[in-house]
Amino acid sequence: MQDRDQLAANINNRQAPQAPRRRPLALAVSRALLGGTLAAGALLEPAGAAEAAPEAAPQAAQDQAQAQAQARPPAKPAAKPAAAEDAAIGVVTITAQSRTQAAQSVPIAMQLVSADQISKLAAANLSAMNGYIPGLNVDAEQPTQPKFSMRGIGTADFGIGTDGPVGVYVDGVYTGKTGGALMNFNDTQRVEVLKGPQGTLFGRNSAAGAISIITKEPSQEREGEVHLRAGNHGARYLDGLLNVPLNDSMALRMTVVDQRSDGWLKDAASGEHLNNTGDWGLRATLRWDAPQQTRVLLSWEHEKLSQKARPAIGLVALPPSPGAPTVPANPAGYLNPFTAPVYNDAIDNAEARDFDGLTLRLERPLGGVTFNSTTAYRHFASRNLQDSDGSNRINSHLDTVNYESNSSWQQEFKLSGKNDSVDWVAGASLFYERANQNSRMSMVTDTHNTVLNNLAGLPVYSLLDEAAQQFGLPVKFFGNSWQENMHNRSTAKAYALFADTIWHVTPKINLTAGVRLTHDDKQFSWFSPNRSAPGLDSTLAQLDQAGFFPGLVAAGALTPEQAAMAQGALGQNIAFNNPSAAARKVEAHKSWTDVSPRLVLDYKLLPDVMAYGSVSKGYQSGGFNALAVAGKYEPETIWNYEAGLKSYFREQHLLINASLFHYKFSNLQSLSLIGNTGAAVPSYQVSSSNQVASGMDFEARWQPTRDLRLFFSSEFISQKYQHFVTGDGVDLSEQAVGTPLWSAAAGVDYTWRAVLDGKLNVSLQHAYTGATRCNADALQGACLNTPAFRAGTAKQHTDLRLGWDAGSGRWGVALFVNNAFDKRYVTRIDNTSTGILGTPFAIVSDPRRVGVELRLSM
Repeated sequence: MQDRDQLAANINNRQAPQAPRRRPLALAVSRALLGGTLAAGALLEPAGAAEAAPEAAPQAAQDQAQAQAQARPPAKPAAKPAAAEDAAIGVVTITAQSRTQAAQSVPIAMQLVSADQISKLAAANLSAMNGYIPGLNVDAEQPTQPKFSMRGIGTADFGIGTDGPVGVYVDGVYTGKTGGALMNFNDTQRVEVLKGPQGTLFGRNSAAGAISIITKEPSQEREGEVHLRAGNHGARYLDGLLNVPLNDSMALRMTVVDQRSDGWLKDAASGEHLNNTGDWGLRATLRWDAPQQTRVLLSWEHEKLSQKARPAIGLVALPPSPGAPTVPANPAGYLNPFTAPVYNDAIDNAEARDFDGLTLRLERPLGGVTFNSTTAYRHFASRNLQDSDGSNRINSHLDTVNYESNSSWQQEFKLSGKNDSVDWVAGASLFYERANQNSRMSMVTDTHNTVLNNLAGLPVYSLLDEAAQQFGLPVKFFGNSWQENMHNRSTAKAYALFADTIWHVTPKINLTAGVRLTHDDKQFSWFSPNRSAPGLDSTLAQLDQAGFFPGLVAAGALTPEQAAMAQGALGQNIAFNNPSAAARKVEAHKSWTDVSPRLVLDYKLLPDVMAYGSVSKGYQSGGFNALAVAGKYEPETIWNYEAGLKSYFREQHLLINASLFHYKFSNLQSLSLIGNTGAAVPSYQVSSSNQVASGMDFEARWQPTRDLRLFFSSEFISQKYQHFVTGDGVDLSEQAVGTPLWSAAAGVDYTWRAVLDGKLNVSLQHAYTGATRCNADALQGACLNTPAFRAGTAKQHTDLRLGWDAGSGRWGVALFVNNAFDKRYVTRIDNTSTGILGTPFAIVSDPRRVGVELRLSM
């Protein structure tokens, strides 16, 4: 964020704007896109000596101006501009209500994240802001399947059949909840985090809140900048931008971001890095200031992610081969995941995504109203293949894979206007999405043998292999691949009409009323063919040809029933085992209509102090359970009641905001691990619950001097289930959902001036998240106490940055430290394979990260 002195200088020394140098459009585009380094430098350098200063005025005009200046009385000393302090602590203009408004006049609980804070945290994406926005949690353990929650409301479901209650929007375009929702910060201007239902203005799937990411637009200033970072664990980062005026009415802005690292964890057997990162992206935006005050913005974005999937840190000591871990696993004997050797053997381990987005935005005044149009297309294809047993033993080998392809088209038309009495906005939106998903479980027949032995006490493969050897049959029972798939297809359409009006009842009182009418239509299908095991099928064919099973029955080794059971066990699915979807796909079609209102009353106690109260309804469309054939879910709804205070004490440069809230959420969809599904392997399935919560948000920002800034924010929330029984029969009614009671963040920022002909800045930020509020559902792995470690404890995180910028503003260097005190936590225990293989594994947080940064501006 620009400091006070610089902003004051800009205001006090402002000169009349100069007409930009004209260039033929074709020549400018050619230089910008094809000219390489020399062309970029030519476009960014001053236009020449003749353009470095205004042309010399006629001497008579200069003499006249000098005489007028001498005749005027001496100017009073310039007052310190209030705008500098305002901007420095977050008193800025935002678009949270589909209007351009001062943030302090918007009666919504929110937190703003500036480009300055993103830079000082060296944050690559929203997940790196965890803890610094109390109430918001972004889990990027799997970046192609991120999990968002706000005020305790979220879903971990990665299936294409459901939506998320936290809407993520980039320049007003909905990103979805999976592959397109979590991408790198790329030329971000600010992030607006709006808490509570935002469906009236943002639309479907923002029942818990909305995250609005605003990127920078092209300008008529030549601009170029590069950031380079390097750090431990092989971390390297680059971002660059080039902003080029093409002519008087057009400008082009191009940015690139690339981040990579080798990772801090290695496989104990192979020495291979397990958690490397690799993600790069491009963005290009063309702005055209068309005739009749029309503004057109066309942007294209591409991003490519290619890295290893999240590692699985095994928690049990493996017995000597070919032994297998004991089932059930005993937590008293769990290893410490921070020191235990890590063994992963996922075949083709990878998490990857290709994303492309195209957006056209148009704004045009029409008499007394303004017309806005946003048209957007998004497409991504992702793959996430990961180890799901935390070992490298063939008799416990288990991989899970998620493939997804998603295309969406969005269109919104909006009219807005205002006068002394009313400020209104109304519009219509259309949304179309087509998605394909394949969920796969991969193992080998050795694993299947272990599962059958652990669940039924019958190691079928071992027994049959021994019998085949006695019969002299050279067949292969072990080492054969076994795959099961669930194929889903989804087509979703949504139509909406909305209106929101602010009535200025009196100079101090505003009444806001809004409503959104939404219609959702979804088609969904399931198809889970019989397992694919070509090697095993070849073995079974050989046995059939040799009369193997009839021979065992004739010899009295097996009864006819036992022989049939053995053959059935070798030929049937153990995970996706619904027979109705095995021969052909099962289809479903469902639609829902909803009306979501909001009503807000705000009152100006003082010119810069506002109190408000609101009632709002949030809505999330119904959907389908991707892993449970024919599973359907009704829409989610939330009623939220809020009272708040927004205040800014201008003379003290102190901002204080607070709000109290209470909500009731009905039919909240969430992903849970279910053990008694009828399948041998526990599966993640979507369940619905009713929840209630009460809480408080608080934020304070203070700039006591021109060089010192402090901030503090926190959230308290008490959240519980009303009536809920898990799929495993555990009654959680009236128990805590798990959301910590407290979360808070604080920071200090100080600048020393005239240091080596530049400025030295230090930023210290700290985040705290309370302990998970545990309940009786132990299978989810959020809470666990063992002699070696604890899961679900309170978390703390400290980030430090020391940076120096040259007085010219053309370059700067910095040292940054993330997680300065190297606080490490077990974020969760995964029990997918615990009950069948005895191989639970842990996910842990990152260690300390240290790096240096170089900034170059042209």
